[in-house]
Amino acid sequence: MRIIKKIVIAVVIIVLLDAVAVGINILQNGSRAWDGRSVDKILGVPAENAAALNVVTLSKSDVMQLFYAAEAPDFQQMKGEYRAELVPVGILYSVNALYSHLLMGPGHWEGKAFFPFEQEKGWGYNLFSTKKDNRAQIVRTMKMDTFTGPSRFDGKPSFHLVYAAHNRGRNHSMRDEIRKINDRLWIGMGCLAWDLDTLNPTPFLLYGYPAPWVGLDMKQ
Repeated sequence: MRIIKKIVIAVVIIVLLDAVAVGINILQNGSRAWDGRSVDKILGVPAENAAALNVVTLSKSDVMQLFYAAEAPDFQQMKGEYRAELVPVGILYSVNALYSHLLMGPGHWEGKAFFPFEQEKGWGYNLFSTKKDNRAQIVRTMKMDTFTGPSRFDGKPSFHLVYAAHNRGRNHSMRDEIRKINDRLWIGMGCLAWDLDTLNPTPFLLYGYPAPWVGLDMKQ
């Protein structure tokens, strides 16, 4: 009985610590409304000159404000394979990195791809790097549907990525929103329903000029 009691106590402590960390992570988002600052003001440089380095040095609350201040990209221009990285902010950044690079897909998360197959609807996939026979390879999987519509954060237009129709398990409820900073940089928010959804988003960047669209791996 003593062993069972110790296990129960340990589980309760872990759950409480996790709840505290999530609470802190949410508080680090700051205001859930735009504070009126422009993209230029938040970044400290003109938006057209901004690069990933200008974003990853911001606080988490400023990263959220950057998303609020930015505008949705033109749907038809979101085409090809984009490199991606998480923004290293928030007390749960290490946990988010663990999920993205070890649990979300078949390897290290490297990017996202999109194609506007219709005027207002398209689909895309994620890119993961793995090794096979000691050789690096890119796996194209984890399909999503794409469209432009009102944001679940602030009601402004966003480029939406919805995974429910093509994924089961832990990724089924995943939804992302993306906004444009310039032609080489986009700010995104990744959400999972079981991780408190828009209350607790994971910020990420798409950057650089996109590579050509390839499509999902044939094995799917």
